[in-house]
Amino acid sequence: MAVKTPEDDGTVQPERGLLSEHIRAVLIDEITIGQIPPGTVLDEAQLGERFQASRTPVREALRQLEAAGLIEIRPRRGVVVLPLTRRNLSEMFEVTAEVEAMCARFATNRMTALERYEIIALHESAAQLVEDNNVDKYDEANARFHDAIYRATHNDFLVEQALQLRVRLLPFRRTQLRQEHRVQASHAEHNLLIRAMTRGDSAEAAVIMREHMLNASDALMRFLARTEPSDLG
Repeated sequence: MAVKTPEDDGTVQPERGLLSEHIRAVLIDEITIGQIPPGTVLDEAQLGERFQASRTPVREALRQLEAAGLIEIRPRRGVVVLPLTRRNLSEMFEVTAEVEAMCARFATNRMTALERYEIIALHESAAQLVEDNNVDKYDEANARFHDAIYRATHNDFLVEQALQLRVRLLPFRRTQLRQEHRVQASHAEHNLLIRAMTRGDSAEAAVIMREHMLNASDALMRFLARTEPSDLG
């Protein structure tokens, strides 16, 4: 689908939401692997020219990157890429692992039959993506899978906290999937999680989810070590 906006000067563009997501995804990859190093000033006009986009989707993508802590939007001074540290990332994953473990435990005890079916269906629908090693599509499917578990907790406050943490870690949850065989391992871990949840073993489900997130953290650290961003330490 394509739309025209006044800013596009009659040029047909991809749908705005899809374009901003594309810009966000590309910049996430380039920042997290160090291709765009810390301290780099991102120019909206140059980004617009690069992605053939109007100001609106570029600014939306930048707002999402700021929410994730990758950049800082400084009024009248531009958009600056922030430094990352492995210690900070590890600590964020550690906290997220505990919150996600709680979600798995609550969801196991509280999910309805329909919610159980949805979680299983989402897992099974990702199988072809795993076989194809389609990182981008699996990243989207992975988010839907975890979303379904959040909703099955039937605790709005917990869902809110889980989503806030996911926004903060979103770039890195995506990047860790680029570590060799991580997509396949992630799907296998989801399978173990579903088995525990369908057995009604909430304690085991929490353990598996915690390990799943810590494995993601380990995969991220190994990927970052392999790509060697100069400002990560």
